[in-house]
Amino acid sequence: MTRARKSMTVMAGISALLVAGCTDPGQLGGTNPNQKAQTGAILGGLVGAGAGAVLSDDKTKGAIIGGVLGAAGGAVYGSYLDRQEAELRQNLDNEDIQITNTGDRLILTMPEDILFNVDSSNISPVLRGDLLTVARSLQDYPDSTVQVVGHTDNTGGADHNQALSERRANAVADVLHEGGVPFNRVQTFGRGEDQPVASNLTEEGRAQNRRVDIVILPNAA
Repeated sequence: MTRARKSMTVMAGISALLVAGCTDPGQLGGTNPNQKAQTGAILGGLVGAGAGAVLSDDKTKGAIIGGVLGAAGGAVYGSYLDRQEAELRQNLDNEDIQITNTGDRLILTMPEDILFNVDSSNISPVLRGDLLTVARSLQDYPDSTVQVVGHTDNTGGADHNQALSERRANAVADVLHEGGVPFNRVQTFGRGEDQPVASNLTEEGRAQNRRVDIVILPNAA
């Protein structure tokens, strides 16, 4: 067997072991509180195995070492996000704020109608308190970069929507800064009407598209 094929076999074996380690019969049909940490281990293991194989003269040994180290790093990231997610869900007393944990990032989605008045970038006084809660969480979990992304529906001109999405992202970031989050941790983006999550043909869909996402990305070690 050639080195390249042997390396691919080892990576496949690592993948199988990682997946097997994340499959707990007791969790089937239920909720696994460590699922995102385990998902992070899988992702980290696969990436680490590939990187280890590329960087090492001994491809097989490099894949094994890279896979183990990558899995450990991925599990740490996943666990970090799991803890922060749980605390945010407990501390944010607002059912309208959606929290999504993908295993490598947290995404807090805030609908426009609870953040702003129509065609405005002034933060609602009610949501200001929630944003300060998010800021405290970001201080408690400092090893991450934060992206604040504004979105609109397609009502009105594209240029107007782009500018509005940028102003709204900056307004949310300003509150995070006021809450103590350093400027160098926060990036702001306006996507205007370019990234809808629902159809703009219905009012319900347009309402879903008008939103601000706060994306929390753990820093690489």
